[in-house]
Amino acid sequence: MNVFRVWATVPKKVELQLNGKIFPMTRDNNGWWLAEIPDAKAGDDYGFVLDGVGPFPDPRSPLQPNGVHKLSQLVDQQAFRWTDKNFQAPPLASAIIYELHLGTFTPQGTFLSAIERLDHLVSLGVTHVELMPVVEYSGNHGWGYDGVDLFAPHHALGTQEDLKKLVDTCHARGLGVILDVVYNHIGPSGNYLAKFAPYFTKKFASAWGEGINFDGPDSGEVRRFFCDNALMWLRDFHFDGLRLDAVHGIVDTSAVHFLEQLKIEVEKLSAQVGRHLVLIPESDLNDPRLLWSRGRGGFQLDAQWSDDFHHALHTVLTGERDGYYSDFGSISHIAKALRHAFVYDGQFSPHRRRVHGRPTDGLNGHRFLGYLQNHDQTGNRARGERSSHLMSLKKQKIGAALVLTSPFLPMLFQGEDWGASTPFFYFTDYQEPELAKAVREGRCREFVAFGWKPEDTADPQARETFERSKLKWDEVTKSPHAEILDWHKKLIQLRRSEPDLSDGELEKIRTTFDERNSWLVVGRGNISIVCNFSDRSHRIPIRPGEQKVLIASEAGINVVDGFANFPAESVVVLKLVKG
Repeated sequence: MNVFRVWATVPKKVELQLNGKIFPMTRDNNGWWLAEIPDAKAGDDYGFVLDGVGPFPDPRSPLQPNGVHKLSQLVDQQAFRWTDKNFQAPPLASAIIYELHLGTFTPQGTFLSAIERLDHLVSLGVTHVELMPVVEYSGNHGWGYDGVDLFAPHHALGTQEDLKKLVDTCHARGLGVILDVVYNHIGPSGNYLAKFAPYFTKKFASAWGEGINFDGPDSGEVRRFFCDNALMWLRDFHFDGLRLDAVHGIVDTSAVHFLEQLKIEVEKLSAQVGRHLVLIPESDLNDPRLLWSRGRGGFQLDAQWSDDFHHALHTVLTGERDGYYSDFGSISHIAKALRHAFVYDGQFSPHRRRVHGRPTDGLNGHRFLGYLQNHDQTGNRARGERSSHLMSLKKQKIGAALVLTSPFLPMLFQGEDWGASTPFFYFTDYQEPELAKAVREGRCREFVAFGWKPEDTADPQARETFERSKLKWDEVTKSPHAEILDWHKKLIQLRRSEPDLSDGELEKIRTTFDERNSWLVVGRGNISIVCNFSDRSHRIPIRPGEQKVLIASEAGINVVDGFANFPAESVVVLKLVKG
């Protein structure tokens, strides 16, 4: 017997359409409508008719095989045979995270085709794969942050079973899997939630429209919707964690914030299934309360993205100072980020024209992700440039060394490990002409405001924009890609082998630097990471004593009597073996 349920307080009458037939539904006191259909089975198409209009897809649809505007399809969640019974994801403190977009990770762009490239990630030294959103959104390709059917894997990527096979195979290779989810807004195309119930509020708006109702009348069921979604991915799809997109966009004035409720429920699920489960938010607020314990008044989430570290590193390595990069650009910013995670932790931000952030005192570096690239910092550029397009191979090596020897959880973006030549653009596939036009023009305005010319802006709706973003795997063994790939592998191996590099205690970080001569020395126990950002050679002071070179980006680095002679744009990792 299948029981169809839907929360719908807006319509006065709700009917179930199943395989073309209409069935009446009854309403309970909480606004849920129910219908029992004994012979319903997996593969059946269904939707809901609201006051005689429709059918509309199920807000909790498990599959939308024909896109966001068509009928939902029943799925048997228990059909897949898992083989990962004894798998535990590696501890987050030991993580090397690899963010990827399934549509461009392989030529085929599917769940199953990604399996073919997992051995590359294992040989690199990756511990966790982080998937950009995979839920149903408009069209056949996109970033996934405009999802509307949050319980359904995107039809162009594959089926529920395909996604489960990907996760199961990752686990067989020893890889944890983190899924990017979006709970701060719902996409514009195929969003029928407001026809069912008060999922949205007019109290505030986001760039995508009305805000989500996390704290107004009837918000209990809205919160339940998003919590149930998170629990489904972790329980039914065996994901090991969730990356929570832009949580600064979640407005909730309740005594118990939605994020706190979500963390409590995930902890209970973790105890039930016997697996470690993590929540990793992205936030623009530089607010450590996301990570503080509940006893301290925080939400007790596990780790968060650290854009300040990225911005500090990016600006020094590229020289860019436009837009939000105008708050960064000095080596002192890199040094502060390494010691405190946030550069702006209570200081005045010229770009924001206000005081920004709060100190991270007492938090371990393993509570923050550090990276030189991610989907935003590449895709939110007019030309979709990666670090490999914006800096020399030598500076790429410096950036990789600072990320992979940092006290943070290192994260790489797909193709970064071999300096991929392909760009990564923002792309969409909206089917509505007016929406497509608005997105195209809106992106162009954003880029022009950032300093790019209109003719430099890739059309997000063009199929070519998506196709050009696909990785070229034949590059991996060619020069110079093989060289930077080998550099990443050696750095990851070094991080694993040296205990001082697996210590996340920020208060132990030592930094010295020279802005004028453009060098930085980072001390981590007996390890020193010495960087010369300059285009000239320099004699840089280091800790006195006998030093062993663990890894060097360039030949000709000589260490004598507490000084090292460094070629231009180079980095070395030293170990004090005798003080």
